[in-house]
Amino acid sequence: MLFHLFHHFRESIPGANVFRYVSTRMGLATLTSLLITFAVAPWFIRRARAHQLGEVIRDDGPTTHAAKSGTPTMGGTLIILALVAATLLWCDLRSTLVWLTLLVTVGFGAIGFFDDYLKITRKNKKGLPGRLKLLGQFIIGGLAVALLFTGDALPVEVRLRLAPPLLNFDRFPVVLPIGAYIAFGIFVLLAESNAVNLTDGLDGLAIGPVIVCSFTFMLLAYAAGTTLRDFNIAEYLGMAPVRGAGELAIFCGAMGGAGIGFLWFNTHPAQVFMGDVGALALGGALGFVALATKTELSLPIIGGVFVLEAVSDIIQVGYYKRTKKRIFLMAPIHHHFEKLGWPESRIVVRFWIVSFACAILGLILTLKVR
Repeated sequence: MLFHLFHHFRESIPGANVFRYVSTRMGLATLTSLLITFAVAPWFIRRARAHQLGEVIRDDGPTTHAAKSGTPTMGGTLIILALVAATLLWCDLRSTLVWLTLLVTVGFGAIGFFDDYLKITRKNKKGLPGRLKLLGQFIIGGLAVALLFTGDALPVEVRLRLAPPLLNFDRFPVVLPIGAYIAFGIFVLLAESNAVNLTDGLDGLAIGPVIVCSFTFMLLAYAAGTTLRDFNIAEYLGMAPVRGAGELAIFCGAMGGAGIGFLWFNTHPAQVFMGDVGALALGGALGFVALATKTELSLPIIGGVFVLEAVSDIIQVGYYKRTKKRIFLMAPIHHHFEKLGWPESRIVVRFWIVSFACAILGLILTLKVR
């Protein structure tokens, strides 16, 4: 909204023209979402405590988590509020990519909100049944992906092409049939969303890698969609050129800023938990940005921590069903390290370090190695 306001008065207000630049609006969106989170979070935490919107701790979890019972949850609504507000203020709202990304973010967040609400009202961890949760994600994700790959959101020349890391986009065309690409896109959204949800088990554990991934995809979206004085960044780096992807860089900046603001209150010992409303929304947002910027095959590398958590849980469940034995002391894998006696803060910080390393590796393989 502010982008359109300044754009309208760019000739009559001195300096208003600077707001047309994506780089300027990336920074402003980051600061806006950060400040909104700082401003609203204390009020939200007080209201959540007053209405007893506290976390229900699973009975079979680590015993050290018992003290967390009753901590305000559903804090992901703060992140979504700040993210959406900053996006609406600083993005070009004529962009189809922006609206589709918001559809996934808010839609997945609504599913998580309903799941959290049922857990709180029933006073147990059995919220929305898993099949219904996946069905809701499938419908929302399927709609967004279908519109992404059949409408005018993406250029025709890149719409159905994959961009494998290490390979130059122009020299190694990998094209999928539209049905296969839509199915693949839905899988990316559901996998990333639920992987972030699995990671959200310790104070600050999930939001740290989300922040890292947000700023990493901010750089990738900027590179994919920005031309500087006839210099095409995407072409130079061997990426898929996606017109308008720069607006998603602003969205990612807002997501990173909201995440930093939330981390202030979510760091150990947490004053508020993200809940499914935040984890599902943020995971879905990251997955959709990766699809829209044609960096979906780099997502498992950049979000390596989320992949590790999801794979550890899948291995544990599958192995136990076959042998009635466990590979890890507890899954997802962050609980394994808890059982080994690692302090919670050590696990979280070390997972953040791994996330930074994965992001750097992902950038190297996606950009310069090409």
